[in-house]
Amino acid sequence: GQIHDIYKVGDTIRQVKLSLESQLDMDLKDVCIAAAGRVLRTVNSTAEYEFEEETRVTQEDIYSLNLLAVEHAHNKINDGSSKEKFYCVGNTPIRYQLNDYDIGNLEGHKARKIYVELIATFLPEEVVDGLYEAVEYAGLNVASLTLEPIASMNIAIPEQYRLLNICLVDVGAGTSDICITKDGSIVAYGMIPLAGDEITEKIAKNYLVDFNTAETIKIAASNPENDMVTFNDIMGLEQKVPSSEIQAIADESIANMAKATADRIIELNGGKSVNAVFVVGGGGKMPSYVGHLAKDLSIAPERVAIRGKEVLTTVDFNIEGFEKDSLYVTPIGICTNYYTQKNKFIFVNVNNERIKLYDNNKLTVFDAIMQIGYPNEKLFPRRGKEIEYMLNGKTRLVRGLPGEGAVITLNKEQASLNTPIEQNDVIYVEESTIGEAASMTLGQIEEFGSDITFDVNGKNIVCPRFAYVNGELKSEFYDIRNGDAVRIENFYTVGQLFTFLDLDYSKYDI
Repeated sequence: GQIHDIYKVGDTIRQVKLSLESQLDMDLKDVCIAAAGRVLRTVNSTAEYEFEEETRVTQEDIYSLNLLAVEHAHNKINDGSSKEKFYCVGNTPIRYQLNDYDIGNLEGHKARKIYVELIATFLPEEVVDGLYEAVEYAGLNVASLTLEPIASMNIAIPEQYRLLNICLVDVGAGTSDICITKDGSIVAYGMIPLAGDEITEKIAKNYLVDFNTAETIKIAASNPENDMVTFNDIMGLEQKVPSSEIQAIADESIANMAKATADRIIELNGGKSVNAVFVVGGGGKMPSYVGHLAKDLSIAPERVAIRGKEVLTTVDFNIEGFEKDSLYVTPIGICTNYYTQKNKFIFVNVNNERIKLYDNNKLTVFDAIMQIGYPNEKLFPRRGKEIEYMLNGKTRLVRGLPGEGAVITLNKEQASLNTPIEQNDVIYVEESTIGEAASMTLGQIEEFGSDITFDVNGKNIVCPRFAYVNGELKSEFYDIRNGDAVRIENFYTVGQLFTFLDLDYSKYDI
């Protein structure tokens, strides 16, 4: 998590390192680490894009829309005043809208307006920096860095299961970390500040014991082999209590924790429940936890299960008397991440700037451009300067011509926003161009092109309309300027009609 005292933590890491070196009779130089799920920040964000005319939506349009929403999320999390940097480690669309109506998939539809609501997850750079600094102070080199929820996921949920909408809950001491998969990818992360310590505190208050004793009682009561639990309270009196009674005492805290976890899962999963939940970590081992969680998620009880021994069958522990347990799922996942090298940090170069990205196995040019804070408007074609003028008291707008979109190259090859990227890729973005400024003459105004017909001495006389700009009569070739007030009249004065007919009206009594 967030390290508060880098050097004290570094000293503790060094002590562990020395102990392990003594046991193994070898020097240790590399270490695999993980950032805790509780340091991740999740932001809900929306974006909409309005086409100038009805347009068939492409995958590139959807990428652009998501990019807008993630950019808005970046702005939210930075709040404009903070210089803190964040790595976007994932984003998942919750819903799309087509012309203000909800729709499952925008691609291929004709649209005037498209909209997305998504969840973006960010990892603060200072957390990563603190982790690296602490282990380096202890004389170790970071061999791989992942996220704790992903480490758990890699062990507890085999890759072939991740096409399903599954949730993994790692119930620790202070927090419960949540990770959700769908369509083969990890789509959301979350956390609630409720976990095993809530249960321990409840037991401590009820039986008048210190925190450590309450923790021992909780573990003993969670073991199905123990019918009775024996302990001494703070008065020094020996107590013998049935495990069922301890479980009943803890049940209120367990129910509250399960309800908060279920609510967060539903929120992260776009307002609906998941297909199944796997629970790891010591805090979720109390017997009633999985039952409460299944009830609050409205899924069958057998679809919520603790994962422990059964997911560690392929791991051999060469330690005498060692018992496999769900407690070890996350540490083993951190270790095996080194060998798979999935979900790690990679370096790429964008416009001659070297940046670090969190690789979630689906990184694209879009992610790299977003990380350097490249302005969104410089990616897409920009229109030239528009003209706004008044016509008979109503505002009219003439748009400039669109320019060219940004030119993106990946390792000197043409690329797009959704082109996948890898370690050490070189990306270059040439910003989009601004199109020609708007231009329009009076003669191009539709109303100016219509005629006025008069009956003069039994003959139809067709006359062009008069146009005044800022009170002055102008010809059809006049170039309209920004802010002009144009008035096109629906009438001629008698004098104007005589002038048009080339008649001398002074001879008539008018």
